[in-house]
Amino acid sequence: MVELKTVELLVAGGQATAGPPLGPALGPLGLNIMQVVTKINELTKDYAGMKVPVKISVNPEDKTFEVTVGVPTSSALLVSELKIEKGSGTPNTEKVGDITVDQIIRIAKIKRPELLASTLKGAAKEVMGTCVSVGVTVEGKDPREAQKEVDNGKYDDIFSSNE
Repeated sequence: MVELKTVELLVAGGQATAGPPLGPALGPLGLNIMQVVTKINELTKDYAGMKVPVKISVNPEDKTFEVTVGVPTSSALLVSELKIEKGSGTPNTEKVGDITVDQIIRIAKIKRPELLASTLKGAAKEVMGTCVSVGVTVEGKDPREAQKEVDNGKYDDIFSSNE
């Protein structure tokens, strides 16, 4: 049984290159780095402009490899969804965007396999929690207010049509 070597990296979606961090990490394993780069870019093209966690499992004997792509962070998905440069450096005082509950649900669906929440509502509330630290309001309100509204059933119709 051959022991696989695993390399975990954070790459820019669809823009991996043979340079650092990939080249130095994979070079010693004797792989065709361009094959790996091509595979990573193919698998991460939908996450353009975001940092994406990637895991490369390598069989050092026959030089075969497998690429597994993780899901970008909630904050990266929020920044991408709102088409803003980055989150707020001072989220308590400076707001950088406003997001709809529908957009929150879209992000929650992408992130759900990695979140602790067992329901879509719970996942959406976790994403709203990230809005607090990124400096994003939810439908013009503080995200904590929106979380309470979710608890009180205000958006039940939206959630039921998305389950």
